[in-house]
Amino acid sequence: MLLKMRSKKGFTLIELLIVVAIIGILAAVAIPQFSSYRAKAYNAASNADLKNLKTGMEAFMADNQQYPIGLLYQ
Repeated sequence: MLLKMRSKKGFTLIELLIVVAIIGILAAVAIPQFSSYRAKAYNAASNADLKNLKTGMEAFMADNQQYPIGLLYQ
């Protein structure tokens, strides 16, 4: 009888519960780190957008001897 039970393949309930618990612990550690990385990525994208805006305004100034904002008040 013991030989029959040993030949069955699969996982026991305890093994599955341990795996689920480990995945839960890893997720609890990873989620705060992920949100921190997302915030840093948004900040980096904003800084890049501002740098591109500055470059565009400087190029406009070089071509027209005035900034685009000055065109609104003429």
